[in-house]
Amino acid sequence: MWAKVLDPTSDIGDGFTSEADLKGKTLLLNKSLSGLTIPTKNVTNKPKNGRHFRYNSLAKASHEAEELTESNIRDIANWHFANLFILVTPRRLLINFPLFQAYHEAQELTDNNIRDIAKMSDRQHFRKVLDEILIPRVVGTPNHEKVGNYIVNEMRGLGWDVSEDVFPDHTPVFGTLNFRNIIAKLNPNADRFLVLACHYDSKYTREHNFIGATDSAVPCAMMINLAAVMAKQMEHLKNSSPSLMFIFFDGEEAFREWGPKDSIYGARHLAKMWHGTPYRDGANHLQRMDVLVLLDLLGTPDPVFYSYFKSTEPWYVRLASAEQRLAELDQLSAYSQGKAEQTYFRLESSLAVIEDDHLPFMRRDVDVLHIIPNPFPKVWHTPKDDITALDFNTIDNLNKIFRVFVAEYLHLTP
Repeated sequence: MWAKVLDPTSDIGDGFTSEADLKGKTLLLNKSLSGLTIPTKNVTNKPKNGRHFRYNSLAKASHEAEELTESNIRDIANWHFANLFILVTPRRLLINFPLFQAYHEAQELTDNNIRDIAKMSDRQHFRKVLDEILIPRVVGTPNHEKVGNYIVNEMRGLGWDVSEDVFPDHTPVFGTLNFRNIIAKLNPNADRFLVLACHYDSKYTREHNFIGATDSAVPCAMMINLAAVMAKQMEHLKNSSPSLMFIFFDGEEAFREWGPKDSIYGARHLAKMWHGTPYRDGANHLQRMDVLVLLDLLGTPDPVFYSYFKSTEPWYVRLASAEQRLAELDQLSAYSQGKAEQTYFRLESSLAVIEDDHLPFMRRDVDVLHIIPNPFPKVWHTPKDDITALDFNTIDNLNKIFRVFVAEYLHLTP
């Protein structure tokens, strides 16, 4: 991935930035998330008039529509929905996917819920998974195939439905290679998903074998660990919607120089394919994604995160809230490290544009939460990005935060 500063008056566009372009540039132009604060237990993410929509069985034919007031109409319009109606036919309910996604609410957890989620940590399991992934895994090599097979087997062993998106693409160094995205779903028939994602390939260099501990072996292990330790709590998601989806992208790394045709091979292919595949009610498969939460460059101590996209600021604040509540309940390990105040998830937005696997999805109107440290870890794209760069207290803290976030989003009770 690469980073660049975005002119706030310009569109994001399709431009890519080379490593040389980054030299001498300031990556961050930050601003406070005005109007957004850590929610209290009684605060939910819903419109001021309290209206929200749920999946319901088809009403009887005699059911009458409710007249909306002008205030109701204004509230709905202010949410910028593409369509304002859910159409009921004599046979079924036609789902307005943007509407349901926009009105989705987090479930507030009690202090005891938070403590129970924190206690789910299994560092031994995490290290076991990480050890299987923490090897050079350049696309097209036996190690790459080995790690891909391990991810597939682990997710299937946990009872998830796993599919593979295999496709050839041309690379500037090795010619045509086969890439494999791995998609795991708790309920493949769900209409909507919270999506966690990362990439599992590692960078090719002529000079040395690149391990890529933060980039992105740790995020892969985090996701598999979450699936394992929360398996009991997530069992009902196999029959419900929204459910949970994991995407392990292939080919994120450039082979020669980062650019539109030499990077994010898997993400580009999958986003285009799902966007062009009809689902139901006029929606495509891409529109089943409520939020894409992309994890990258995780594992070094004291990471700093920012909100990059206005559309997901409320969900970013949920991550900040999860961190704060865990800290207040003394559930984070070696957290303060002598600092007067420490936070991973800053209540600030950033104008930095970081080019990563989320781009093809964002350009097709998928809401994105990009969880990547800014600035990048010092070991980024160096031989030092190995196990010695990792801080396992920080990793465990982030695992706890992500578990709380998933529990709140999917209404899981420990």
